[in-house]
Amino acid sequence: MTATPLNKGANLAVDSSTVHVELAWSAGPGVPEVDASALLLGADGRVRDDGDFVFYNQPRHGSGAVEHTGKRKSADAAVTTDALDVDLRSLEPAVERIVLCASADGGTFGQVPGLSLRLLDRATGAELARFEMTAATETAMIGGELYRRQGRWKFRAVGQGYASGLAGLATDFGITVDDAAAPPAPPVAPAATLPPPVTAPSLRAPADRTAPPEAGPRLTKGEERLPVDMRKRLSLRKEQVAVSLRKHGVGAVTARVVLVLDASGSMSFLYSKGVVADVVERMAAVAAQLDDDGEMQAWTFASNPARLPDLRLGELPDWLRLHVRVGEIGLFRRGRKKGLEPDQVDMRAVGIQNEEQKVIAEVRAFVRAHPAPVPTLVLFFSDGGVYRNTEIERELREAVEEPVFWQFVGLGRSDYGVLERFDTLPGRRVDNVGFFAVDDISSVPDPELYDRLLSEFPSWIRAAGQAGIL
Repeated sequence: MTATPLNKGANLAVDSSTVHVELAWSAGPGVPEVDASALLLGADGRVRDDGDFVFYNQPRHGSGAVEHTGKRKSADAAVTTDALDVDLRSLEPAVERIVLCASADGGTFGQVPGLSLRLLDRATGAELARFEMTAATETAMIGGELYRRQGRWKFRAVGQGYASGLAGLATDFGITVDDAAAPPAPPVAPAATLPPPVTAPSLRAPADRTAPPEAGPRLTKGEERLPVDMRKRLSLRKEQVAVSLRKHGVGAVTARVVLVLDASGSMSFLYSKGVVADVVERMAAVAAQLDDDGEMQAWTFASNPARLPDLRLGELPDWLRLHVRVGEIGLFRRGRKKGLEPDQVDMRAVGIQNEEQKVIAEVRAFVRAHPAPVPTLVLFFSDGGVYRNTEIERELREAVEEPVFWQFVGLGRSDYGVLERFDTLPGRRVDNVGFFAVDDISSVPDPELYDRLLSEFPSWIRAAGQAGIL
């Protein structure tokens, strides 16, 4: 059922206990990047501290009541949405209003067609309200607000624009933005009547956000060179990596991260469909959070292993395309060899079969030749077809005494052989191998993926330390 569209200033009662707030617009060339955010306000109309600002660089309120859930595209990619979830039952009594905001990065809202704000019952998916918004030169807007009135929650369509961007909007509600690029908004009341302002995390560039290592993502070299949408994803993902580590009992931890990518013949579909490129981007966040320099050493393998150039964050958008010849995974493309670009691997030399033990041995040799004062985390992706079980088991058993944890991820096929059995294999001082498989890794949300990816690494760190391996 579709709710009656609201006009600017209209309101309605909200009886749902949890709501989904969805900002939607028509995607296309020249359309700015649009982001949803929320400000939690007290009775004085201002935030209490920077934790009351929920946006892409700080996606979850401390109470858990408001969460930025991120962007989605429609099946035909014509419509993009950015969303927030609000649990009205979990809000602290001091929160009287939740201002639902939108910001445009790289243009104005006059360049954003089809902009609308929808309020849905999160439990049933029923649409409660829809507000179509229009704008001109504004770069930030208050789309609507949820507010308490006589013990009940209501929603109001607002549609107020700001030419000073998200920084100017946030300033009006008590946040001081330490960002020279953002012009200050005019004060809304004499300074003597207002509580002291608080300072928010960076609104514009996630790479500029600094926080204690135990509190969130680290600043990493190269982030400033990334496209804005990739930079935002990276910042959110680093935070999710930090959260996953804390959930498993580890705060600030530094590790060398190594990426290993299966390039056997059966993987060609996953390369051509962009699945592997997405995996690489998501793993770059692990390295950006764990590694001092944010770099990953990388290998590809099939019949033979091949060392790839180190993955540096600034090169992330084109790294896989430049260094792995996706079109040459098969051996039987006669007469079609093209010139290799610098540092590009000729995949015909890599082959098409599965010889995991060879690349495991090569990574082990690299770690021995380049000792580090921190542990090494190997992120190893394969679509199955494992048959060298004896050789693989021998390599990983011998690696038990080395400061390396091997995290294997299965990408949807089967026949993972000994990798599935390592958790139950006896005769090792520590469990140095983790494994899980997913049918479609692209459909696994980042928090779930990082939780599974990092679930055993912290316990290995503790066990390896007690055993004198670290």
